[in-house]
Amino acid sequence: MTQKNTKLTPALMRKSYLNWMMYNLSLYQPETMQAPALVKMFGDIREDLYPGDAEKQKDLMNRHLPFFNTEPFLGCIIPGIVLGMEAEKAAGEDVPDDLITAIKSALMGPFAGIGDALLPGTFIPILLAIACGLSQNGSVVGAIFYMVVFLGVMIPVTYFLFTKGCELGANAAELVLGNDIKDDIINALNIVGLVVVGCIACSYARFQIGFTYVKDGVTLVDLNALINGVWPKLPVYLMAMFTYWLMAKKNWGTMKVIGLYLIIAIVGYFTGFLAP
Repeated sequence: MTQKNTKLTPALMRKSYLNWMMYNLSLYQPETMQAPALVKMFGDIREDLYPGDAEKQKDLMNRHLPFFNTEPFLGCIIPGIVLGMEAEKAAGEDVPDDLITAIKSALMGPFAGIGDALLPGTFIPILLAIACGLSQNGSVVGAIFYMVVFLGVMIPVTYFLFTKGCELGANAAELVLGNDIKDDIINALNIVGLVVVGCIACSYARFQIGFTYVKDGVTLVDLNALINGVWPKLPVYLMAMFTYWLMAKKNWGTMKVIGLYLIIAIVGYFTGFLAP
């Protein structure tokens, strides 16, 4: 599909892109998830696609009422693809309703996997780690750095993906679903994300053992220094493995784990076993 044989214009694509990016999580609820954002996007351009035809405008928005959910940033290529297909359909091309729905449903899972692995699993933790380092002593530089870098990267990336999806239309679905590269990308990004999160936990987590043996005013045994001298951050590693065991094997929730660690911290502080 090319842009010249559709009703798409650069202004219409920009308008739709802004609509999706601003409203992709509005009215977010279990039944439809991000579908209301698609309805909003197409509702604002219904006159551009079907001028004066109320019935076709209703059909257009009804096609996008069913459940839709993906990662909203990298997944913005899907609304772009769907917009390209809807523009083709409005221009008189033979684009079945079922095809639009099927492609939308088929793509939302793969892009959710890629987006979640790359952004919350990798890119965002890296930026937050840097921002935390810049925010020591109450500095606002870290927060400004995070916002500027995140938006500076994501705005051009998402706009490129959205407009490229518009240009390719259904052909983009074939490129994504036609091979197994998406699975390799997801697996690789998941591994990178886990490594990054592990490094951040090691850098910022603290578990100080306060037990010492003092005789005649001389510290003979400092258990924390002894352990870290043999294996740096071993207590942090053991607590991370313990947390994994509780959540993955015992199905503990986050709040339950936090409550347990709060009790351990309080008891450890007053008994002197843990040090601030």
